[in-house]
Amino acid sequence: MPYYDKDQIAKAREMDLLTYLRLYDPGELVKVSGENYSTRTHDSMSISHGKWMWWSRGFGGASALDYLVKVRGHPFTEAVGKILNEESSGSPIFVQQREETKVKKLLLPEKNDSNDVVIGYLTGRGIDRGLVEECIAKGMIYESLPYHNCIFLGFDDEAEARYASFRASKPERIMGDTAGSDKRYSFCIKGTTGIVHVFESAIDLLSFVTLEKLREGIAPRDNLLSLAGVYQPSADPARFKIPLALSRFLGANKNIYEIVLHLDRDRIGSSMSMALSRALGDGYQIRDEPPKFGKDMNDELMHVRQKLKEREVKRK
Repeated sequence: MPYYDKDQIAKAREMDLLTYLRLYDPGELVKVSGENYSTRTHDSMSISHGKWMWWSRGFGGASALDYLVKVRGHPFTEAVGKILNEESSGSPIFVQQREETKVKKLLLPEKNDSNDVVIGYLTGRGIDRGLVEECIAKGMIYESLPYHNCIFLGFDDEAEARYASFRASKPERIMGDTAGSDKRYSFCIKGTTGIVHVFESAIDLLSFVTLEKLREGIAPRDNLLSLAGVYQPSADPARFKIPLALSRFLGANKNIYEIVLHLDRDRIGSSMSMALSRALGDGYQIRDEPPKFGKDMNDELMHVRQKLKEREVKRK
């Protein structure tokens, strides 16, 4: 088996998928429109602006190397050799990329004309219908084509979409971030106070708002921020990094004085809450409020919904 050093591997990673297909497998490349392409074998594959996304499988990437390993199933070293074109007499020719491919571009799926499937999915998770419709009206949530996934968007200060996560509206547990997503701009609902509530996912955030509406009769005025997932923090505090979404949010909103953590009630969520409390406790008031029932905020919402339903039955 051939050996490739780190410089050769880095060289192989430079080639994007569009360039690779144009050079080595042009029959597989299908032009959809403009700068958007797909593949003949996988029509749910989107290739655009130097990124690719396999929507039916829920993952994507940037390089041809990622594609050969994750989609085509080649062993890593074989994929490197294929890109470097060792078997040919010459080195591969790398097509000069347009300037736009050097910028992190967000790859979004097509919008469906209707959002009925997404509304049904989210309300089925107990989330308030009015809240869902409000988020759709503001362009924060939409239903995609062709798989009718639920797309959650995050925006920068110029109201440009910079982050998107998708979640299957069917029983299959398919979820992830779309190619080109910048986690610094994850799903967020801006408020008018100096308090920010922090969640692992957009659905947990929407579940919390629904719970507040059930308990208080109105939606909270505080800021609400999804971290787009969390990771197991390092045991060494010196190596701990604040999640990108929270770091950017705190830097852009100097009025924040209190952070309320609603992370999952599991090992990773608890560890992240403890690490954030240590890292930010000197500059902010920190409250750790994990879900009271179940693993996450949606579990708690569904528990509360069930209790309310049981009370209604008893009254009848």
